[in-house]
Amino acid sequence: MYFMRINFLIICIALLANMQAIANHCTIKDTSGNNMLTQEEKQQGWKLLFDGKTLNAWRTYKNQPGSWKVNNGTLCSERSADNKHADLITDDQFENFELSIDWKISPKGNSGIMYLVTENYDNAFESGPEYQLIDDDGFPEHIEEYQKTGANYAMQAPAMKAANAPGEWNHTRIVVNKGHVEHWLNGKKVVEYTLGSEEWKKEKAAGKWKDEAGYGASKKGHIALQSAHSDIDNTYICFRNIKIKLL
Repeated sequence: MYFMRINFLIICIALLANMQAIANHCTIKDTSGNNMLTQEEKQQGWKLLFDGKTLNAWRTYKNQPGSWKVNNGTLCSERSADNKHADLITDDQFENFELSIDWKISPKGNSGIMYLVTENYDNAFESGPEYQLIDDDGFPEHIEEYQKTGANYAMQAPAMKAANAPGEWNHTRIVVNKGHVEHWLNGKKVVEYTLGSEEWKKEKAAGKWKDEAGYGASKKGHIALQSAHSDIDNTYICFRNIKIKLL
């Protein structure tokens, strides 16, 4: 009888734990604090670029077809079977600024955040430097260090690995001030460089962008969110809390 009671107690505890796990999984998280500016942020000069409900303040690059949707307070792009892969850009252009943005990427996903983008070329990446977003460990192809999350794509590799696992939210800051650029990821500075410096010119001349005359050439441009850039089905990129402050 003693052992029967012990076994019954163990079963009850297991059932309660399972019920709690289900409840935790099904609980709808409070997202009411997302896509809003605090009073302090307003006083500091921050501007909200995404209201959590619409694509107001954004359009696709050269108004081409894209796969962007707003869902439950997030701005997302999924790999599109009909090849509608246009990047999303801000209506406004910015010169000296600090960009704050949250993002999460799917396993095997690939995307990026570009800045100082012009529409003088076929693609946004031909003018705008790119803050790389990718599944560093799970992407199915070999990637170089300068292709990993937080990198200035194909130019400067991140100083450290700071990204959370795919499917988890990350926080990014990009600072552009009179040519000086900083990439921050989850509170860590991962890249720092100066546009047009001798070191930057040397790196550009030796790498992927050597024949792209417009790359990094504009002092003012759009912010661009790269669409789900992987060729793998069911990959996605999502953004929220997109804020900018002029410097």
